[in-house]
Amino acid sequence: QVQLVESGGGLVQPGGSLRLSCVASGFTLDYYAIAWFRQAPGKEREGVTCMSSVEGLTNYADSVKGRFTISRDNAKNTAYLQMNSLKPEDTAVYYCAAEPFECTEEYEYNYWGQGTQVTVSS
Repeated sequence: QVQLVESGGGLVQPGGSLRLSCVASGFTLDYYAIAWFRQAPGKEREGVTCMSSVEGLTNYADSVKGRFTISRDNAKNTAYLQMNSLKPEDTAVYYCAAEPFECTEEYEYNYWGQGTQVTVSS
């Protein structure tokens, strides 16, 4: 079965940190771009960050630059999103997604996880 499973979400105070994990099964991430999206209450889903496969190039939404870092461990078939200096506006359901080779538009991603809730609140 081809699947992506996110984990690591939870409740954190403003200024705190979380690391989300995205484990792939049924395929390997070596030649896939991996992306993180999020959807806040009442808002459309937006791209957070993406890393290409072979090149390892990354991009980030302006709202998370300098605070979030995407990484991968191909040996573990896992991608990560390290989130630091979290703000209440980061509250959302976070999704990982994968597509062969290149970062691309949201609708082109082949595989999606089920999402994990991140809540930033005092």
